[in-house]
Amino acid sequence: MAEKVILTKEGLNKLEEELSYLKGTKRREVAKRIKQALEFGDISENSEYDDAKNEQAFVEGRIKEIENMLNNAEVINEDEVETTEVNIGTTVTIRDLDTEEEYNYKIVGTTEADPFENKISNDSPVGNALLGHKIGEEVEIDAPAGKIVYKILAIQK
Repeated sequence: MAEKVILTKEGLNKLEEELSYLKGTKRREVAKRIKQALEFGDISENSEYDDAKNEQAFVEGRIKEIENMLNNAEVINEDEVETTEVNIGTTVTIRDLDTEEEYNYKIVGTTEADPFENKISNDSPVGNALLGHKIGEEVEIDAPAGKIVYKILAIQK
């Protein structure tokens, strides 16, 4: 049985957009590259052809990967997410009690995690440790550099 893929509505939309782009525009671009490379003649020593075929394999693999994720998607209805405790789909504000630095993270499924957008996975050490905790609680996390203690300051949608 395939593993469930937890997504927010935003994550679902991004995957659907990527799938549409790959099946349409990208497939046409790769097919055009293959056709142009074939026009060069002998494909046995044709690096353009080899590159285009490798790109085609990558695109088709990614299409299958996205289709599999979408078939096994569990979409979190963010309107129904409770903000009384940290859940997937909530944005949490935490303070590192050692450095006094504050961070805002949106808790998402593994597929959507993007630290550059402050989206952390529910399976990450920080995301997993925060799940189920409430405002005002302190959460201790075992990190490679040692223990880190965060205080939950706010939880919102």
